[in-house]
Amino acid sequence: MKKITVFLTGSVALFLALPSHHSHADGPPLKGTAGEIFKRADKNGDGKVTPEELPDAELFAKFDTNQDGVITFDEAKLVLEAMFAERKRPAAGNGATADGPLRRKLGDIVQKLIEKRTWPQTAPATPPAATLAEKPVLIGAKPIKPGDVGVGRQVPDVAFKTLDGKTHQLSEWSGQRAVAFAFTSTTCPVSKRYAPSLARIEKELASRDVALVLVNPFASEKAEDVAAQVKDLGFTSPYVIDADKAVATALGARTTTEVFLVDAKRTLIYRGALDDQYGVTYNLDAPRENYLLDAVNAMLTGARPKVAATDAPGCELDIPAAKTAATPVTYHRDVARILQQNCVQCHHDKGIAPFVLDDLSGVTDRAKTIRRVVEGRTMPPWSAAPIPEGQPNPWANDHSLSARDQADLLAWLNSSDRPPGNLADAPAPLRFSSEWSIGKPDLVVQLKKPFAIKAEGVMPYQMALVETTLTEDKWVQAYEIMPTAREVVHHVIVNVHEKGAPMRKIGEDGYWAAYVPGNSARIYPDGFARKLPAGATISFQIHYTPKGKATEDQLRMALIFAKEPPRFAMHTAAVINHKLSIPPGEANHIEVGQRPVPTDMNVTAFVAHMHVRGKAFRYELISADGKSETLLDIPHYDFNWQLRYELKEPRVIPRGSTLKITAVYDNSAANKANPDPNKTVRWGQQTYDEMMIGYIEYFTPMPAAKTISVR
Repeated sequence: MKKITVFLTGSVALFLALPSHHSHADGPPLKGTAGEIFKRADKNGDGKVTPEELPDAELFAKFDTNQDGVITFDEAKLVLEAMFAERKRPAAGNGATADGPLRRKLGDIVQKLIEKRTWPQTAPATPPAATLAEKPVLIGAKPIKPGDVGVGRQVPDVAFKTLDGKTHQLSEWSGQRAVAFAFTSTTCPVSKRYAPSLARIEKELASRDVALVLVNPFASEKAEDVAAQVKDLGFTSPYVIDADKAVATALGARTTTEVFLVDAKRTLIYRGALDDQYGVTYNLDAPRENYLLDAVNAMLTGARPKVAATDAPGCELDIPAAKTAATPVTYHRDVARILQQNCVQCHHDKGIAPFVLDDLSGVTDRAKTIRRVVEGRTMPPWSAAPIPEGQPNPWANDHSLSARDQADLLAWLNSSDRPPGNLADAPAPLRFSSEWSIGKPDLVVQLKKPFAIKAEGVMPYQMALVETTLTEDKWVQAYEIMPTAREVVHHVIVNVHEKGAPMRKIGEDGYWAAYVPGNSARIYPDGFARKLPAGATISFQIHYTPKGKATEDQLRMALIFAKEPPRFAMHTAAVINHKLSIPPGEANHIEVGQRPVPTDMNVTAFVAHMHVRGKAFRYELISADGKSETLLDIPHYDFNWQLRYELKEPRVIPRGSTLKITAVYDNSAANKANPDPNKTVRWGQQTYDEMMIGYIEYFTPMPAAKTISVR
């Protein structure tokens, strides 16, 4: 038995070739023949496995039984057959079989297989700092949570005097689509570098019926210097010497390079950097992100900008935060804008939410429901722990309500009359695409036939495979998953399987794409993409939830290919604990899983996955010297909203550290979603079983010699 035990603990590398596996330690652990295993290990197909093909020296020696430096099929078959025979050999003395312990041991191997398949195995050619220095989104402005800086709110009808001595008010531009306020300076170095960009964008904005107003917030700057700059650059837009800081205070400006896009209804659409070309300590040849123009284009289509607020590198302004008017909150001026910014993206006609919140009647009908979910912080969906005051928010997609938005919304909901206010103060309505939000796809992959969704009860996960017909590898820069019956789709996990490779368990070893309500699309930054191999098979794991009426769904996925070979490849790894055993009736059962990090990882996002007994989830980083840091804390996990938590900046997880996940499960009767509080719950695919997976999205640099066609 000793020999076989030693063999099993060293067999992971060769088992990577298995055509399928089972994740549960008590289930059938392995499938496939010795021939299939050997064929996968024999990479060049010459009938022999060399040390180059199986670089694990200890493992190679166990299979190379005659010690001649190569492994033949007969040698591999002999060792594998010995292993499988040992699984069924009776244990000595009592006639029982050794199957149980061996199954558990093989289950451990399977878990290691999953980890090896999804985890980076070798150190990158460049150190982390050099790797990250290449990443374009790290250069320049960083996203800010829009609600924290007034995006979506109505801007006061501020009055100001321009360089020509004329007095204006913001409302004068109500006849145009929008007005952009651009702060500038003749002395701030960053502002001076941005001045030619503002001169160029002036005409571009005018072609879109957007006015530009230049604002200089420094009373100390000389009038002749301002006049010279205006003349040299050919500015024709109004120029404000904001000596009393009236405009800066009304907008809450922070730096001398910040721009503000305000629509005809005086709604703040975007605030932040003009683009990402310049900063305090750097210059780029050209911008990679055009934040203001992207916001203008989104506004003109009736959509919200993908990036609605950033910081703006420049010279800081010492201006107090704008004070909000002490007038009662009204629906048209305040509440409608809060809902547009935070809720209407889902709660609109034909949206994924069950009712609309884009008019006064609908909001009034749902007032108590809105109050309950806002007070309980279950809506908008965002389960990460609040950021302590004074600490930077690491999340790029924080959907939680800002303190001001929550206070104003609850004040209106709790008022006796819920005043509608003046209809003229209402924001412009949002418009929603009936097709793909990512743009025109290069390829649409659809299920071969629809799934029938019953009217009531629960349904097991549905699995579907779609074979692609691509004749060459592609790099995918954007994807969008669109059910044909969104109301019944809880979540979707997509994996890609290379042609001829064994099919893997869907969702247990990372994912290629994913869908949850409100998070159905992903657009990677320029230079980043996921590989779609030629002739690949795409697998879909779909969780359907009946909604009272029988229907059908034939889900589609749209793909947009990168226009040039990427510099970074996106991946998803998984920290998994398959050995779950959650006792009956236990309200706070804790499980832990961890993974040593074999190489530096550039992490961009986290996703936690449990089922209906999941209560809380935490990611921690344990450094090589034993120090612990919380990366993501989800104190109130919600199975209905399995969100992706996207970092503003990639985080380097260094080699030699450990990623640890901790999950809390509620298997008590107090958990109303619990299918059976009297059951010991273990790992399983279905909702009445449990899972514990911490997904980690990360990127790796692309070797220059291995670029793939993007035509």
